[in-house]
Order: sequence, then structure tokens, then C-alpha cells
Amino acid sequence: MQVTRPCVVSLRWRLEDAQGQLIDELAESMEFLHGGDDLFAKVEEALEGQEVGFETDIALQPEEAFGDYDSGLVCFEARSLFPEDVEPGMQFEGLPEGTATEGMTGDAVYTVTEVYPQHVVLDGNHPLAGIGLRMHLKLLDVRVATEQEVEAGSVGEAMFMVQTGAPPDQPIH
Repeated sequence: MQVTRPCVVSLRWRLEDAQGQLIDELAESMEFLHGGDDLFAKVEEALEGQEVGFETDIALQPEEAFGDYDSGLVCFEARSLFPEDVEPGMQFEGLPEGTATEGMTGDAVYTVTEVYPQHVVLDGNHPLAGIGLRMHLKLLDVRVATEQEVEAGSVGEAMFMVQTGAPPDQPIH
């Protein structure tokens, strides 16, 4: 079966930054809805019309992947709004109650980048925002998408969802 919209593809990949440093390697196959919200447009273009066994290398500029880094998505919030054990690397869905930051998306995922006695620095950018990526893909299977998958626009949680002007709903794998 050829990859055509909509269908479900099973992929494995190796994801590196532009300097060749490994970011993620999906050793076990994972399913994605081709023609939905699961994959970057450039990945879908490369898969269109291909068959099982297809392999390719794709270079993604930041705007083709997780977007450019937006310093406007970094904010400082009062330390008292966070749990005692807050530390860099922790992630929160949405901003804590009582935040003073205006214009920030309240339901986005924010990463704690620094913790000070009086404030916490939050970053609403995707961890890979502003980074050029190289991806080696292998197509392992293709199947017809179910009606539910097509309606949902996804097989599950979109790993590569990109939103312009706002942080992604989900971090990468």
C-alpha cells in the first residue's frame, strides 16, 4: 500500500540537531496519521506516495519544525506560586494561579529554566524551538486510517504538533 492521505504510517526515526548531536531515537515503531496533525508538513511531503521500506533523510529548518525561539514566551513569576521542590527542568501545563504575566497562553506547557529565591523563570517555547533538525526516517508499515482517527486528526498524541505564536501542546517524545 502506498502512503496517501489519510492513512496511518508506522515509523522509526533518528532525530539529530544540525550539528549531528542525537536528540531522539525511536527504536520501536510508532503510528502516526498521515494527513492529520501528527507529522510535520515536510515529513508528510517526503512520505507521500512511498511504500513500506522507504528510508530518507530530511533537514528541517526551525520554521518547518518547532518554530523559531520566541523570547516573548519567557516569563518571571513569583517563587511563592510554585511548590517548594520546584527545580529547573520541571514542566507545568498552564501558568499557576495568580501569575501576573499578560499575553501568555494559559494552557501551554512551560518549562522551569531557573529558580531564584524570589522568582522562577518559565519558558513556553518548545524545547527544540529555534533548532534546525536532521531526521532519518524509515517507513515500516502503512494501513488505512479508521474513521475515528481521521475525525480526531491523530492516531494518539501528536508528537510534532506545531503552533505559530504559541508553545506546542506536547513536548517531543
